[in-house]
Amino acid sequence: MKPDNTSNRQFQDQFLTTRWSIVLSCADSGTDEKKAQAALAELCKIYWRPVFAFICRQGHSVPDAQDLTQDFFAKVLKGRLLQGADRNRGRFRSLLLTALQRFLRDEVDKRHARKRGGDLRFVSWDDWMTEAPSHLSIPELESDKWSPERVFDVRWAATVVERALRRLGDECEKRGRRRVFDVLSSCLAAERQDVSYATLARILGLRETAVKPLVHRMRDRYRALLREEVAQTVGGANEIDDELRYLCAALSAAK
Repeated sequence: MKPDNTSNRQFQDQFLTTRWSIVLSCADSGTDEKKAQAALAELCKIYWRPVFAFICRQGHSVPDAQDLTQDFFAKVLKGRLLQGADRNRGRFRSLLLTALQRFLRDEVDKRHARKRGGDLRFVSWDDWMTEAPSHLSIPELESDKWSPERVFDVRWAATVVERALRRLGDECEKRGRRRVFDVLSSCLAAERQDVSYATLARILGLRETAVKPLVHRMRDRYRALLREEVAQTVGGANEIDDELRYLCAALSAAK
């Protein structure tokens, strides 16, 4: 899967409405705090899985990792952790990981005095855990050797991809094409030489000549949605392609 370079101008025009740019612009101007808080809360809700995976990979038990994840995001939302981050780095993913590493160093000596969730509980943990179960299969024997940073990146990339796929599936369902999505979604990121149009045509009961344009249109829409998801987490439209390349590299590491 290669980044699509055709939509840069469109994203440049729309970029001020993305979540991370809202957070950064409001923080710089000191205005519209509620808008910035809502945007940051949505970003945090998306990122719970890579944060939780990172903490687990650091050797914490699942219950402790749940507590730490919730406490971490509570502090992020209260503005305690990102204030000192270097905003010039731009990407929310990078800032969040830096803040998480600093949080865990500071938190190690405090955990024994904290109750589960403490006074920082801000959202039902079960709501986050059940919102979007991951479908990415990671070989356990290989992932056991990964660094926490690599686990974080893979889980982040999987989350972004799954959100784009979920949106595409919802769009297809609204148009009465859910089965088309279910059949074709597995080949959206595949190399063209690996796609058997004859097999897809047989499964869908269509001619092969009808399946090829379907796959092409769905690929284009999937890439556009993926760009939109990535755009929400970087500091400028010029960073989207670099972040997409980073995402592809992270997913390749999980194979």
